[in-house]
Amino acid sequence: MNKNDSTTDIVVIGAGPSGALASALLQQKGWQVTVLEGQHFPRFSIGESLLPQCMHFLAEAGMDKVIDEHALKCGFQFKNGAAFHHNGVDTAIDFTDKFTQGRGTTYQVKRAPFDKLLADTAAAQGVNIRYGHRVTGFVEHERGVTLSVSASDGDYELETRFVLDASGFGRVLPRLLELEKPSSLPTRTAHFCHIQDGIIDERFDRDKILISVHPQHRDIWYWLIPFSDGTASLGVVGEPTLFDDNLSASENLWKRVKEEPNLAQVLAQAQPINEVQTLGGYSADVKSLYGKRFALLGNAGEFLDPVFSSGVTIALKSASLVAPVVDAYLKGEDADFETQFALPLKQGVECFKTFVNAWYDTRFQDVIFYPHQGQDIRRMISAILAGYAWDVENPYVVQSERRLNVLAQLCKMEPS
Repeated sequence: MNKNDSTTDIVVIGAGPSGALASALLQQKGWQVTVLEGQHFPRFSIGESLLPQCMHFLAEAGMDKVIDEHALKCGFQFKNGAAFHHNGVDTAIDFTDKFTQGRGTTYQVKRAPFDKLLADTAAAQGVNIRYGHRVTGFVEHERGVTLSVSASDGDYELETRFVLDASGFGRVLPRLLELEKPSSLPTRTAHFCHIQDGIIDERFDRDKILISVHPQHRDIWYWLIPFSDGTASLGVVGEPTLFDDNLSASENLWKRVKEEPNLAQVLAQAQPINEVQTLGGYSADVKSLYGKRFALLGNAGEFLDPVFSSGVTIALKSASLVAPVVDAYLKGEDADFETQFALPLKQGVECFKTFVNAWYDTRFQDVIFYPHQGQDIRRMISAILAGYAWDVENPYVVQSERRLNVLAQLCKMEPS
């Protein structure tokens, strides 16, 4: 397909993980798919600690093998769990020891090469990707949708039968179609950068993300995501009032790192290798995840919080769910976006949201740091943190709020 062609069956806005997967799945079903990506790859992005469930979704388009092969040759960091630290107490979750069957390992990845690898794989399967092309207008009509597109070599219109918005934090269609609504989660701010980590502490496990809790402010937490080349992603998250407006993003980050003794020790030799960035008010929601001729994927629909690295998993799940529904819709078959896409997607999102809320109000922190947790419960929680938040056989998925409340109360009542 020539980039100047003015019609296509499906347009996907954004070439990130959900856009790459959705476009590949629909291309494999025989549709003509065009991806419009506003940036040029490779490009920096956060969301670098994948969950094992991701690999199952990527497998649907044959992309898991590409990632595994790249990891062996070029060194994506192996990941088998998550480590937690608070006030001298360490604990860890092993994703291979979990309630739900399925893969228990994955990778920690720099998103620039990871996202490019997925997009290149989709392109190799026949998907047409136009980089540097931004959608600026959406007009629905009887035949489908007319998109206005801005590119460096001129603006143009593109006719399509269906649009998938995988634009992430760009949230193209929610902004154009006034679909945005406030998130139910409080506003929080993240300061982050990549570092040459210089870690020599033998206690540190590079096969796990490290999530640390501030010694006094338990709603401030840090991520440390090690990569295989001796670098790492470092970030601190908290409500905006917990940071000093008179300090720069870099000063706020390193000030808070110094306040957490274990993290300060682990990173005693660390040096930043790029500018500290800030992302604020990132939690987002929408009035609807779909319309007659469009659907929203991943962060373009709802983004929760980075604490359990659920963003890429939710994005890939949305792509996996939507592809067969769009296929049926374009064939003129029964296609129920509510029951086949929105409701199933929200089930797992709500499960993650329960754990996010419980992290910040410290109920889940009380659970995760409790030293005498039963093995069966630990395995159920491990499955959710590994991304298997759609497994309805897991009691902590289908009754997450009630069961987590009871568990947190028990952990507080029983002596540690």
